[in-house]
Amino acid sequence: MSVHRVRTARVYDAPGADDGTRVLVDRLWPRGLSKDKARVDLWLKDVAPSTGLREWYGHDPAKHEEFVRRYRAELAQDDHAEALAKLRTLLEEHPVTLLTATKDLSLSQATVLADEV
Repeated sequence: MSVHRVRTARVYDAPGADDGTRVLVDRLWPRGLSKDKARVDLWLKDVAPSTGLREWYGHDPAKHEEFVRRYRAELAQDDHAEALAKLRTLLEEHPVTLLTATKDLSLSQATVLADEV
């Protein structure tokens, strides 16, 4: 269980004073955003959904429930263990903001991930 809070935000939005460590959890770097402007402390692409799952989902609200189920199944696999452990360690030290380029945070992997850490 985390000691500090985890929140989600769009990477395109200005950083908040209470963001803590800002972690990008997308597999691809956000379009049109320079690394300087992003203000990302850590890019953990290994915790993002697989390319196949991301392409299947396409942020289609009708597929969201199934996406959540499939993404949680992916997170339970060993290849995500190290990245999840890193997130949990960060949360023991200070607040963390999970960043994504997704337009609707409620449909994003960042929201699912926030519930898992």
